[in-house]
Amino acid sequence: MKSFFVAATGQNVGKTTTCLGLVSGLKKRLSSVGFMKPVGQEHVETETGIHVDKDVVLFKSHFKLEDSFEEMSPVLFPRGFTRDYLDGKVNHENLVKKIAASYESIAKRNQMAVIEGTGHTGVGSIVDLNNAQVAALLKCPVILVASGGLGSSFDELALNHAQCEKYGVKVAGVILNRVLEDKREMILDYIPKALKRWNIPLLGCIPYNSFLSMPTMEDFEILFQTKMLTGFEQRLRHFQQIQLVANSVEIYRTIIAPNQLIITPSGREDIILATLTRFWDLKISHPDEDLQAGMILTGKNPPKDSLIEQIKRAKIPMLYAPVSSFVAMKMINTFTSKIRNDDNEKIEEAISVVEKHVDFEMLAKALQKSDP
Repeated sequence: MKSFFVAATGQNVGKTTTCLGLVSGLKKRLSSVGFMKPVGQEHVETETGIHVDKDVVLFKSHFKLEDSFEEMSPVLFPRGFTRDYLDGKVNHENLVKKIAASYESIAKRNQMAVIEGTGHTGVGSIVDLNNAQVAALLKCPVILVASGGLGSSFDELALNHAQCEKYGVKVAGVILNRVLEDKREMILDYIPKALKRWNIPLLGCIPYNSFLSMPTMEDFEILFQTKMLTGFEQRLRHFQQIQLVANSVEIYRTIIAPNQLIITPSGREDIILATLTRFWDLKISHPDEDLQAGMILTGKNPPKDSLIEQIKRAKIPMLYAPVSSFVAMKMINTFTSKIRNDDNEKIEEAISVVEKHVDFEMLAKALQKSDP
């Protein structure tokens, strides 16, 4: 099966989530599957001290891939890279050679490779390494991942398809992600009709999955640029409900629910103590159960040490954000959580939902047709 390049039509459409399912499904059908991200933006430092794209760390770790970090993540765009490039401090030819050599090694070692792009097809244009250009360099067809709609989604597909055509890259297929259940039937009917003009198949229609969008306490640490004060072992806890609590404690007691994250001012000791009381009441009556609560305490002043100690004893994950509760809620509502290397629950859920809704036989045929 031919290697292929995965590009998104925009930001936060679930490209990495889709790649997780694709790699997993292909590994069940092929003897070996490689993965690489030729150009990375968000990078982390490994145990050996090298910097690689964070998605490469995720894929190498989860799928136990044997290719080296250096090959899987050959080029990074650190802060200031664009300015250095425009100032002539970066040799473009060296970047191209590095990407090509890395791909050649991975392609030789594996039966096929999944190549994840960075954002939409135009990302990287300012340094002459956008996704369409990289796909052309590697002579790989592109699979476009788009958000699950009709009109606006197709408009985005048209822009990205045109970019691929500009560089002579074949678009082998489209995968729609985060498709709402009430729109699914309509999209399955009309998107294939719209794609006929390009003779491109719809390879998958992945439903919206609320769990994959649930932030963890670790996500909130990043969002609020702070550290948890308690419950560190629960940093990967997901919450079914996020509740801004600004009403009376009497009303709050009636809406306390399991697996609920509360946002309340650090000075609302009545709310905090009511949560702790419910936690211990449940623990005493049902020792094997857990309220699975979480707290984001807000305001000008951090919580009192005595309160922190009580929350710590309950092992409830809590952090303090020096903003108002309403600002905190607004920040959360506009935040997009990403799948992290150690969040196995979310990784497995992503793999499961993508594998079930991608037609791998059609993918194989589409890639075969994309050969010159």
